[in-house]
Amino acid sequence: MKYRVTMKRKVLKAVSRLPKNEQKRLALLVDDLTEDGPAQHGWPNYSRLSKQEYHCHLSRKWVACWRHEKGTIEIEVYYAGSRENAPY
Repeated sequence: MKYRVTMKRKVLKAVSRLPKNEQKRLALLVDDLTEDGPAQHGWPNYSRLSKQEYHCHLSRKWVACWRHEKGTIEIEVYYAGSRENAPY
């Protein structure tokens, strides 16, 4: 089953400010989320933040956070940016 990954405009704007290498890593993460769903054990520092929220490191300084409601195919990336400003 393929999942549908979405990002709000605010996140897309933040992504455009990330270094190009981190943008590529985020694109790989989105591909993995689409194919495998919200649990991404292969990504560095992956963890579940709550029943619906997850996060992982794109690199040492950059992270991505996403949420998934059980029983749906929707995954929303709600943050991509520096670790210092991460909402967890």
